[in-house]
Amino acid sequence: MTNRLPEPCFDIAHLAHVEMYTDKFEESLNFFVNVYGLTVSAQDENHAWLRAWDDYEFHSLKLSRHHTTGVGHIAYRASSEAALMRRVSVIEASGYEVVGWVDAEKGHGRAFRFSDPFGHLFEIYYDTVRYEAGSDERPALKNLAQRYHGRGACPRRLDHLNLLASDVEEFKKFMETCLGSRVTEMIQLDNGRIGGCWFTINNKTYDLACTEEHAGGNARLHHVTYATDTREDILRAADIFLENRVHIETGPHKHAIQGTFFLYVWEPAGNRIELANSGARLILAPDWETVVWTESERKKGQAWGLKTIETFHTHGTPPITRQS
Repeated sequence: MTNRLPEPCFDIAHLAHVEMYTDKFEESLNFFVNVYGLTVSAQDENHAWLRAWDDYEFHSLKLSRHHTTGVGHIAYRASSEAALMRRVSVIEASGYEVVGWVDAEKGHGRAFRFSDPFGHLFEIYYDTVRYEAGSDERPALKNLAQRYHGRGACPRRLDHLNLLASDVEEFKKFMETCLGSRVTEMIQLDNGRIGGCWFTINNKTYDLACTEEHAGGNARLHHVTYATDTREDILRAADIFLENRVHIETGPHKHAIQGTFFLYVWEPAGNRIELANSGARLILAPDWETVVWTESERKKGQAWGLKTIETFHTHGTPPITRQS
């Protein structure tokens, strides 16, 4: 049996932004700006639109004041208006829950929204707003959207996010059908279930991962990740987080799956945030075969032997409220 990927579908260009909920808005905003090192593109009483210095769009993270934590929606940008309409037709015929068109908001034009079977809300759009730096953020080079400011950890761009689902196989069908995603790596458990999948819609190794929900929640977020240029950036960030009393969950270390150098922390409201460096690893082979990891292989831990900590399997946002 071959695990060769299906024919690429390039209707979707890239992961565009993630909306994150926080019940500690001011504390979370301070973390993302002054410790993590993002830039505020716009702000009102209940929202902040944030970006890393090499994100070309207006924002890559929408931070929203909320009664709890987790993910509000996940946004992808289509490759063209025609590609957007092709995807809309596919999604409408897919049988998955459709919300429909929503009006333009800060950062992009109208968007088409739909949900996976586990309650995560997605949107796709084409018309976008490119970031225009003010005088204090204007870069020296005209091919950059913003200068490198060096504030906090100062990641370069949005990289990926990880969602939790009780049935990863069903989530896999959703991603392949609605977004035309391909699975580059996956975990096959001994009980026959899929423990995790890593998805791409372009030549990146992945832009979204889904791992199995162990706590019985719905529509939960595992983490959001921004990319750095080097491993040294992540080592520097670890000291910055330490000095700012940020909870470092695990790392710095190297993943076995996808080979990324990583560091995981919890922002003040409890959402898990990662910094990662994947180097220049891309999926260039047109006949790439999905790499399948066994349960016994994963139990060996990360690339250099670090065991996966227990909270990585249990902590997600929003937290699970147990009935007494």
